[in-house]
Amino acid sequence: MDREVILTQEGYAKLQEEIEHLSTTKRREVAERIKEAREFGDISENSEYDDAKNEQAQLELRILTVAQKLRNARVVDTGHVSTEAVSVGAHVTLRSPGKKKRGRRATVQYNIVGSSEADPKNGRLSNESPVGKALLGRKVGEVVTIPAPRGAIEYEIVKIEAGDGG
Repeated sequence: MDREVILTQEGYAKLQEEIEHLSTTKRREVAERIKEAREFGDISENSEYDDAKNEQAQLELRILTVAQKLRNARVVDTGHVSTEAVSVGAHVTLRSPGKKKRGRRATVQYNIVGSSEADPKNGRLSNESPVGKALLGRKVGEVVTIPAPRGAIEYEIVKIEAGDGG
């Protein structure tokens, strides 16, 4: 059975753009590479041809993968996410209850997204990640304990906003 893919509207649009680019522009480029490689002669010992055919196979696999994600997508409207509890599409502000930096407790902000849109370096956490799982369903004021390799980390949920927090 196909697995549901949770996407924001932005993530869905990016996948649509990607599949459009791959199935038109990129396919033409790879076809041209194959055509040029064939012109070099015997394809049985032609590394350019082999490389182009491998690229074509990888391209077709990526197209199939993206198409499947789009078919199985459940799009979350981040503008209308409940701010009562953390859910996919929410922008969450967390504060470390114990540690203070320059007299203030450190805060972090995350957007909770589906796993295919996760980008931790840019504050986009998967709902399936340890932090995402720990936050889902929690409310403002709750302290959440997140298991980590170096010991549990605690955060207090300070704010839940719809969308990207802007």
